[in-house]
Amino acid sequence: MVPTRLFRLPENRLTGFVPRSSPVEKSLLEVVAAFGEGYNRALTGELDVGDLPRHLHGFAFEGAAMSCTLLDTITMSGDRRLRALTESTGGAYVHLIHVGAGWALARLRRTRWPGIGDPMLRWLAWDGWGFHQAYFKPRRVFHDHWIERGARGVTRPMRDQGTGRALWFHAGADPEQIARVIGAYPQHRRSDLWAGIGLAAAYTGVSDRLDDLLAAGAGHRAHLAQGAAFAAKAHVLGGHVPPGSARAVETLTGVGPAQAAWWTDQALARIPRPGSPHDYETWRAEIRETFERHAEGVLR
Repeated sequence: MVPTRLFRLPENRLTGFVPRSSPVEKSLLEVVAAFGEGYNRALTGELDVGDLPRHLHGFAFEGAAMSCTLLDTITMSGDRRLRALTESTGGAYVHLIHVGAGWALARLRRTRWPGIGDPMLRWLAWDGWGFHQAYFKPRRVFHDHWIERGARGVTRPMRDQGTGRALWFHAGADPEQIARVIGAYPQHRRSDLWAGIGLAAAYTGVSDRLDDLLAAGAGHRAHLAQGAAFAAKAHVLGGHVPPGSARAVETLTGVGPAQAAWWTDQALARIPRPGSPHDYETWRAEIRETFERHAEGVLR
């Protein structure tokens, strides 16, 4: 039997990342606590998070996916726990589960993962990888711009999207701070970081400074929209779009959550036999092109 207590994440190991000066500190800490709760419960085999507020379920399942993947890997059980988690949710949180698996892969330094069924969504594990690295090594990632050898090729954009999501928490959702951090990165990495910001802003739904965020990321509007569309799809699939997330999606994409989610579905449908990391990047690009066509129509 695996001594699961050795893998527990104490609350202060997670909450110390969020700046105490942020006006949305309470909301961000609530998200982080839900992740930790899901993670620690799944260590003991408990996969039910129904007692948590509905808007936190996705974060809890993301944490649960991390611990399930850790245990599956250590016990060489072939993703048994992770598949059970996916089945327990009826597939409603499949995006968050893939991301949570990426946290574990980063912790274990495993760069290869076949996924749990969906050939495209498995690349979201690299998003989770990037979040994990930035979350636990913020100075190296945000200031030194360090990136692992295994993530310097075709998976780098996916990894940087996850890094952008982590920056949302690290900067306390402050648009000016986000812009300063991203602006110090090499030019070719900035757009993917902004995509992560869009995803985090729309999925957490905690910010009331969305117009300021648009101004800060003005040169990366399509990437902000693509990230927000990803968040919309995850919320719509989960069956609940919190009001703050709905506002963020509409501000960042110009459409409501249902249509933004549909953009992701239609973009994916245009890719024959999707599955490679290049297909994943094509998917993101197709979503950006859809946003740009929509924006042109609105501006006419």
